[in-house]
Amino acid sequence: MKNLFKILYLAPAMFIASCDNGFEEMNVNPNASTEVVPGFLFTRAQLVTVSTNFTGAAYLTIGGSMQHFATYKEVPAAGDKYFSFTYSQGSWNLYGGNPVTEGAVIDIAQVIEAVSENPADINKLSVARIWKAYLFHRLTDLYGDIPYFDAGKALSSQNFTPKYDTQQAIYADLLKELEESVNAFDAAQPTFGTADLVYGGDITKWKKFAYSLMLRLGMRLTEVDAASAETWVKKAIAGGVITTDADIATIAYVDGSITASRNFISSGLMSTDYVSPGGDNVEGGKLAKTLVDHLKTTKDPRLNVISVVWTKASATAPYVADTATALQKGMPNAAFNSLPADFDSYSEPNPNTILKYNAPLLVFTPAEVHLLLAEAGLRGWYAATTPAAEYESAVVSGMKQWAAFGAGGVISDAKIAAYLKANPFKATGTLAEKMEQIGTQKWVALFLEDEYEIWSNWRRTGYPKLTPTNYPGNLTGGKIPTRFVIPDSEEQYNQANFYEARTRQGGTNTLSSTVWWDK
Repeated sequence: MKNLFKILYLAPAMFIASCDNGFEEMNVNPNASTEVVPGFLFTRAQLVTVSTNFTGAAYLTIGGSMQHFATYKEVPAAGDKYFSFTYSQGSWNLYGGNPVTEGAVIDIAQVIEAVSENPADINKLSVARIWKAYLFHRLTDLYGDIPYFDAGKALSSQNFTPKYDTQQAIYADLLKELEESVNAFDAAQPTFGTADLVYGGDITKWKKFAYSLMLRLGMRLTEVDAASAETWVKKAIAGGVITTDADIATIAYVDGSITASRNFISSGLMSTDYVSPGGDNVEGGKLAKTLVDHLKTTKDPRLNVISVVWTKASATAPYVADTATALQKGMPNAAFNSLPADFDSYSEPNPNTILKYNAPLLVFTPAEVHLLLAEAGLRGWYAATTPAAEYESAVVSGMKQWAAFGAGGVISDAKIAAYLKANPFKATGTLAEKMEQIGTQKWVALFLEDEYEIWSNWRRTGYPKLTPTNYPGNLTGGKIPTRFVIPDSEEQYNQANFYEARTRQGGTNTLSSTVWWDK
């Protein structure tokens, strides 16, 4: 992995084509590659897809609105106080932007075009199509109607003003792409190998990833097309999904001198808020009261893995990261507009797990899949096990997965058993009550690793139940944000298509706008 990140760091120099002193070369960009290297671009597409705008989107916007984090400041309060929409616009850079850290849409389009030419590259093509589906489902879930069918074609067809497609049409194609891709795999043909950071070219695991994504997307349709939702959910389950740690989708990082080699979550949190213990934080952030109170009330052992309070034995003693349950205290959302006197007493992310530069990224986990299967069981779409059994499996997986972060993340079997005994799946009760239990567990199990999916699931189901804030001057009228804001540049450079999509989606482009499946 260390060598891989060195390659990524040096890549612009490595792939520059040599040239002579001829006049025809004078107008060639010396910093641009003249050929597509599919393996390199696929690696880059994976890294860029998961990391673009994490701090602005997943942390400051979604993390605050989903009440995982809170801040006393106003500038970074997109999620805490529903103020700035600027942070949400940064995820649009998946289409393009910084040539080193953004533009995954272009990368994956070039990969697909390159590997489509050779029938022997069918496995590479299938994995690229699956990753494209993963990338675009995130984009459309954030922004709604977006450029999809025409996206990434500026180089190949000089289309600089792509039309916006409806989210309904995008979802239909994403599901089609997943199904066609898994059916096209050929075990006799080569793969991306080590250029594939998630599975190292293991097509058996990629099939499970694709079906798990199909399960997620199928379930997203429950409120707008229940019949299609059932069809795709059943198809995904029959295909085989991620249910064990052996198939978990992860990306490994290292604590190296090259910033790109470090886990972008820990790097982002450390650079914005948790640089050093004690005193003020750059963005004024702490863990939120809603999250910490829930973990304490349910006696969830993940609290001690996630959260610390910095304490000192004396004025001159060094700070110590204390995980003691009694000390943990979350900061209320939108409660302050200046540094609170007791700021040091609020909980922060654990430096021995979350803030480690070599922490892995959990891209798709068994915990989420088991919760999706539990919901499928409740809806009568899955009968191989019971919703209660799937819920328990989700809890176990969701707690066990923290061991990947090192000794500080290990939760004993005894603690897991005690939690399940104190918080069993409801044997009786309404569908809504059981859905709330599943949704709330997802809110905990996917904490920080996939805030995007937590937000999408909350918008679809309304769970967990969160009390909105209503800070003076907020931009949503005291409602939790429900969509990201498309950048102003689209109105300038792709005006006709942008206006058409905006009109189609209710005429607004605000944090209170909604996406198609959000009913």
